[in-house]
Amino acid sequence: MSRKPWLADPRFAGYLPEPMSDTQAPGAVIVIFGAAVRPDGRPSTALRRRVFAAARFGAALRAPLYLPTGARGRHGPPEATVMAALLRRLGVAPERVRAVHALLRAHGIIAPVYAATSAYHLPRCVLLLRLAGLHARACPPHRAPAAQRLGQRWYWRLRELPAIPYDAALLVALRLTGRV
Repeated sequence: MSRKPWLADPRFAGYLPEPMSDTQAPGAVIVIFGAAVRPDGRPSTALRRRVFAAARFGAALRAPLYLPTGARGRHGPPEATVMAALLRRLGVAPERVRAVHALLRAHGIIAPVYAATSAYHLPRCVLLLRLAGLHARACPPHRAPAAQRLGQRWYWRLRELPAIPYDAALLVALRLTGRV
């Protein structure tokens, strides 16, 4: 029998890795970055793909802790709450999911931290986690592109260009003033 009951789910067929042994895979923290929630409270495609990528990656780790992030947007409940519910529906044990907004090092977590988000968003997320003092790495993103149209995909990529230095400067300022 599989370590994770949802591994047999056909939505994951063909792209789930084989679970690693406990000696190969250390405990880890997977930070899942938020995305929009639909007006009816369901996860958007981007949010769902981020959670699926995190769950797929976490299946190969020994006892990962999932930290979905994201506040209430224009619609529905907070993104972190929607992601936590989706992780539970995928078979992730409730004690392995913490919908939090605080930084990990404030809680003394020293395990590797993985960022789970869309491919275009990964460089910024990993950079910000590292600037916050965490040993962060990228969780492999979902294989599907963020948008079907090429122009839309480039829009998302180019939007990151001004966001990376802006967010990095903001986080450095917060660290220098002792607020992070």
